[in-house]
Amino acid sequence: MKKIGLIVLLILILDQFVKFYVKTHFYLGEGVEVFSWFQLKFVENPGMAYGAEFGGLAGKMGLSVLRIFLIGGIIWYIWKHVKAHNNYYFKIGMALVLAGAIGNLIDSLFYGMIFDSGLTWNPEISGWAGYDGISKADFNGYSGFLKGCVVDMFYFPLFDWPDWVPLIGGKEFFSYIFNVADASITVGGATILIFRKNIFG
Repeated sequence: MKKIGLIVLLILILDQFVKFYVKTHFYLGEGVEVFSWFQLKFVENPGMAYGAEFGGLAGKMGLSVLRIFLIGGIIWYIWKHVKAHNNYYFKIGMALVLAGAIGNLIDSLFYGMIFDSGLTWNPEISGWAGYDGISKADFNGYSGFLKGCVVDMFYFPLFDWPDWVPLIGGKEFFSYIFNVADASITVGGATILIFRKNIFG
């Protein structure tokens, strides 16, 4: 469990450091080209991983509560099965999934109280409203507990599909903007899937 805890802690530190830096140094929507195929682009996500959302403010708060239960379930599963699956594939995979889930939960729970600006739900337009300026972590708060939005920044505009490709022609190959926590969940899940025979065999 100590190794799992250490991996989770390191991922959380990296995730929150990058998010705090981008949130307090970038304008919403601002992008910086690192390479032609990679940008740092600051967006906020009121919903799930990779920008998916549903149900407005109520859906957003419900998702935050659901994340708490899911994280509790992941912790219980690790604690219950770590001795039976005492291998690095299980420990690393589960630790990455857990770290990513906690990382985005921190944003949802606390960012609305830590920062002075962020996406907020506007009932008049039935949508999320942006803001001007660069946020400050002054604990003035832009919303409240459970109402914070997740900070995303990694953008890979690799290429556009040719126009002749059905359904996806002219669209970006990978248009999602994500963060360290999202990547951690993806890599952890892929590790468990790819090495499932080593883990559960």
